[in-house]
Formats: sequence, C-alpha cells, structure tokens
Amino acid sequence: MRSLLHALILGLLGAGIVHIAVLFLVPEFSERDAWSRLAMASDLYKMTRLDAEAGGAPVVKSVDPMFYAAACRFNLADGLVRIRAPGDVPFWSASVYDRSGHNIYSFNDHNANSEKLDAVVLTPAQMIDVRRDLPEDLQGAIFVEVPIEEGIFVVRAFVPDDSWKPIVSRFLEQSACELQDY
Repeated sequence: MRSLLHALILGLLGAGIVHIAVLFLVPEFSERDAWSRLAMASDLYKMTRLDAEAGGAPVVKSVDPMFYAAACRFNLADGLVRIRAPGDVPFWSASVYDRSGHNIYSFNDHNANSEKLDAVVLTPAQMIDVRRDLPEDLQGAIFVEVPIEEGIFVVRAFVPDDSWKPIVSRFLEQSACELQDY
C-alpha cells in the first residue's frame, strides 16, 4: 500500500511538472504571437496602432484602456532604426521587445532629452560605428543598444480623459519608425 501511494504521489508530481513546462512553452510555439499579428497588420518599419481607437479590433488585446499604443517591427540587419513622435502628451513610454516578446529595454519621457520622442535602436556593432562619427541630426536622440536583430518597438501614451484622446491619437499617428542607413 505504501509503495502504491509513493508511486501515485510521484506520478502526480511528474504530471504537474510537465503541465507547468507546457504552459511556459506555449508562447514559444504559438503562431499568434505579437510579432505574427503585427506582421499581418503591417510591414516592417511602419507604426501600427495597437488599440481599438484606431478602428477595428486591437492588434494586442492586453492594452491598458488608459493608454493608447502603437508599434513597429524592425530588422537591424538592414540598418539602425529611428523612432520619432512630435507633439506633447501627458506621458509616454517606449519599450523594445525581441521577436519572442521579451522586454529588452524600456524608457519614458522623463529619460528623454526633451518631451518629444526621438530614439535610435541599434546593435552594439552599429553603436561602435555611430560613436566614431555621430551625425549632427542624432545628437539629441536616445540610443537604445540591443543584442537582437529583429524586434518590436512599442510606444504607449497616457490618455487622462476624453479631451486628450485626439491629441494622443495624433501623437501616435504622426510617429515614425524609419530605417536609417549609416
């Protein structure tokens, strides 16, 4: 009886471990991840609204209703990527994710040199080249050095009340994700 109970406990413990491992691996094998959904919605280097305010269903369903968001996919093998957004909003934050959806880097308007979003995403090798001869138009940009080639840049902007909705929408719609040759 004791050995049967021991075998039953070991079997349940093993099944629990396998179940947890499968749950952690689901995002790795999912074909409906953020990268795939963005790829269906737009091309590389094109800002795409993630929230439902842009019309239609949201690209990512877990977006906070107090924030509007936009994202662009990029490939640093083509060159460095510059993200800019004009205008003033109450608060914005930006994040860089790898293709699997892991957050690599985050910053917000309090880290920026001005309230405007101006960031350059590049690899460590590209950063070495840029530091040798920094172009004048990149002087005020935030440099985001990442150890990945493909990724997603996400911009979120806070909407404190309904009067800010058009301003925040314009901020995201005027944002640009541009491939820069260097």
